[in-house]
Amino acid sequence: MGSAKKSNTARKARIEEMRRAEQARERRARILTIAASVVIVGGLVAGGVVLVRSQSDNGGGSTASDSSGKGRFVTGKDGVKTWEGKLSRNHVTKAVKYATEPPVGGDHNQVWMNCNGDVYTKEINNTNAVHSLEHGAVWVTYNAAAKKADVDALAAKVKKTPYTLMSPMDDQKDPIMLSAWGHQRTVTGADDPDVDKFFEKFVQGEQTPEPGAACTNGLSQ
Repeated sequence: MGSAKKSNTARKARIEEMRRAEQARERRARILTIAASVVIVGGLVAGGVVLVRSQSDNGGGSTASDSSGKGRFVTGKDGVKTWEGKLSRNHVTKAVKYATEPPVGGDHNQVWMNCNGDVYTKEINNTNAVHSLEHGAVWVTYNAAAKKADVDALAAKVKKTPYTLMSPMDDQKDPIMLSAWGHQRTVTGADDPDVDKFFEKFVQGEQTPEPGAACTNGLSQ
C-alpha cells in the first residue's frame, strides 16, 4: 500500500509540473500569436495575400495514406499491445486511414483534441485525437456494447485525470479500449484493475513523444 501511495503521489506531482510548464508555454504562445498576427495583417495589406488555416481533417476531400501500416501489435504478458513499427508524426490536413481502430499514432491534424479530462459524447476525429496521444494523453473509447454503468464510471475517472480524454467509437472491436501513443489494451469494465495500471503507466508516460505539451486550447466539440 505504501509503495502504491508513493507512486500515485509521484504521478500527481509529475502531472502538476507538466501543467505548470504547459501554462507557461501557453502564455508565451499568446504573445507570439499577437506578434505574428501583426505581421500577417501587414502582409495582407501590402500584398493581398490570403492565408487559410484549416482545422479540418477532411482537407481536399481525400484521404492520406496509412502512416502506420507497416507495423503490427505485439501483446505483452500484461495484456498491453505495443505497436512495433514506425509511427510517423507529420501534420496533415487530410483524413488518415489508420491501421487500427482506435489508432495509436501516426500522421495527424495540427490541432489536438482537448485532453484535460475531457469527455466527449459524440465520436471525434481520429486525426485530432492522435495528436492528443502525441502529447501524452490516454484515450478511453467505447462502443454500443459497453455497459452504461461502466461508461459513467470511466467518464468520472477521466474528468478528474489531466491528460486523458474519452469518446464513443462504434467501429472498435471491443466494448471498452484504452489507447496511448504506441500502446493499447482492452478492459472488461470500469472496475478492471488494468484501467488504473494503464493510466498509471501511460498518462504522460515514457512513450510520450512530446511530454508536457498542451492538452488545452485545442479542439473541442
